[in-house]
Amino acid sequence: MSDIDELGDEFFKSAILGKPGENVVASVKGIFRAIPSVSVNYSSNGKSTKANELGMRVMQERAYEKRGEQYLLIKSPPASGKSRALMFIALDKLNNQDIKKAIIVVPEKSIGASFNDELLTEYGFYWDWVVAPKWNLCNSPGEDGGKVNSVKAFLESYDKTLVCTHATFRFAVDKFGLELFDDCLIAVDEFHHVSANPDNKLGLHLGEFIKRDKVHIVAMTGSYFRGDAEAVLSPHDEAKFETVTYTYYEQLNGYDYLKTLDLGYYFYSGSYIDEISEVLDTTLKTIIHIPSVNSRESTQRGKTTEVSEILGAMGEWKGKDPATGFDIVVTADNRTLKVADLVDDGPDRHAKVLTALKDPSQKNNRDHVDVIIALGMAKEGFDWIWCEHALTIGYRSSLTEIIQIIGRATRDAKGKTRSRFTNLIAEPDASQDKVTDAVNDTLKAIAASLLMEQVLTPKFNFTPKNPQAAPMEGFDYGENGYQPGGNNVGFNENTGQFHIEIKSLVEPKSKDAKRICQEDLNEVITAFVQDKTSVERGLFDDEMVPEELTQIRMGKIVRDRYPELDDGDQEAVRQHAIAAMNMTQQAKQFINEHPDVIENERVGSTAFIQGVRKYVTDVRDLDIDLIDHINPFSEAYAILSKAMTEESLKQVQAIITGKKLSMSPAEARDLAKRAVIFRNEHGRLPSLMAADPWEKKMAEGIAYLARMKAEAGRG
Repeated sequence: MSDIDELGDEFFKSAILGKPGENVVASVKGIFRAIPSVSVNYSSNGKSTKANELGMRVMQERAYEKRGEQYLLIKSPPASGKSRALMFIALDKLNNQDIKKAIIVVPEKSIGASFNDELLTEYGFYWDWVVAPKWNLCNSPGEDGGKVNSVKAFLESYDKTLVCTHATFRFAVDKFGLELFDDCLIAVDEFHHVSANPDNKLGLHLGEFIKRDKVHIVAMTGSYFRGDAEAVLSPHDEAKFETVTYTYYEQLNGYDYLKTLDLGYYFYSGSYIDEISEVLDTTLKTIIHIPSVNSRESTQRGKTTEVSEILGAMGEWKGKDPATGFDIVVTADNRTLKVADLVDDGPDRHAKVLTALKDPSQKNNRDHVDVIIALGMAKEGFDWIWCEHALTIGYRSSLTEIIQIIGRATRDAKGKTRSRFTNLIAEPDASQDKVTDAVNDTLKAIAASLLMEQVLTPKFNFTPKNPQAAPMEGFDYGENGYQPGGNNVGFNENTGQFHIEIKSLVEPKSKDAKRICQEDLNEVITAFVQDKTSVERGLFDDEMVPEELTQIRMGKIVRDRYPELDDGDQEAVRQHAIAAMNMTQQAKQFINEHPDVIENERVGSTAFIQGVRKYVTDVRDLDIDLIDHINPFSEAYAILSKAMTEESLKQVQAIITGKKLSMSPAEARDLAKRAVIFRNEHGRLPSLMAADPWEKKMAEGIAYLARMKAEAGRG
């Protein structure tokens, strides 16, 4: 008999079971208001833009140090220089590592321009990057009977570098087989397009290449949520990759000009056209992404009509520039705007506008264009450094897409000190199904906000607090330095990383668990905040005990995501993930309660660091139980409560409560596992009459199992 079954028998003798309460369902109409922006501040110390003697910026130098790896994954934000980092690595492999060919694979033709010729020797490197025009298949139609045949012709030629789309590469592998690519470097840009799903052909091919083990692979992504719901690679294959991570914090903190990034979500009623002027500031360089024609936010009047109406909201349309195809609009205060319409897909017009936007002579001209309106374009790989505002209408379910859109506004440019991302989301109409959609979109928007906060902040390194604990080299532990046995918070300004000691923290043991805790905590947090039950209960369930989320829900997510890990490593990953999320939320609470810190420009860039340090040093003893006892959604609720009236919050809460489910057998067993630990530590069972809500919840889990066992015994 297991510990849990024995515990159930023991508890059943004295358990008193209560009856569940009745659920209440209510409807919502017109309750949403603007959710205030979350602002993230940086010091703009210029480090990420400075080059070394080989012409490499910080991220590129870090990646180049790993150039000898057969399988390399580069996780780095948009505009950090991934394309050039790949050039450095590929050239070394071609010249020093017996690699015969380098094949660069991009998701769409427009991104191929990132791999045009570069005279790297002018900046101190050993070789130049050159792609013969016929081998850039994003521009060339293929001179050997089509693009797929041109891949084979390239492999049989004396040339060394080729650029093609994901699709061309897939078809070439299908047609010519794996063996033809032996001893080649395959570099996959925008790697989050790949999936371990058997229906994803590129993912399938990469798995086959890894199994054959005759190629080198460099994978690059600007998204920290690779593949969204689907894993990019199988855990077995991903474990073979050496990871180079360059965080958003490092990138933005090291800029010369950009200091502040605002993330805002705003709700509207009726047509978004009627309210777009409330959030559209035409004095800012702006990319507007309109909703898909099938979305709830679409006006259903057609995409070209919507563009015309947006132009009308800006001012008076005066025609089109014959040279660029840009729309000319004069605002009410007599400013002339040049608007690039990428929604109009008429071939001649579309090509003219795209050509004008890509004109290299205008790259550094801030006044070349003022506003870009797009539908499916101007996301990943789209480089317009002057963009100050990414305005997106309609919720995007893909976190990868959201981070790519935000990345359009996070380029550094002279005179650009502040950028913003705004998501304009529709309120519900009177029908219940639309009410449910609107509430769901609200929850998703909050989840996306939480994830972006996590991505934009420094990286956490957690270690156990014990007598053997010691400071980490290169970390600043504050005015009093490192205190043995104290609550220590170290920060490394060069790498943008924290070191925090936590009592009773479980350390990862296996290589895979260590990699997850070092590189993939955001992937775990992504799955957690996308778990609808967790968000609903964390925001609106007054009876929820925080450990139900931090231990039970997060524990289940880790087990489901990493079934190959043993119990100890699963618990280590769970603890590290919830600690990272709650540290971010506690720092945000400090910033929200001390707006004067942000207003002080000298201190503003370090406000988050101060927030983490203050939380850790203020508690009597930082242990994992204390962290588990924090509701990770409490600060999100605090922001939401500022945007809604008390009555509105009650109505939303009623909807959530109306869907509340009773405990499941799996949740009961998870609670019982925690109760076993409780009994071992306290020498007694959890009690249903306990004052501590978490102890009471564990007791309810045992009672549930005991009741199920008794009912099964009665037949």
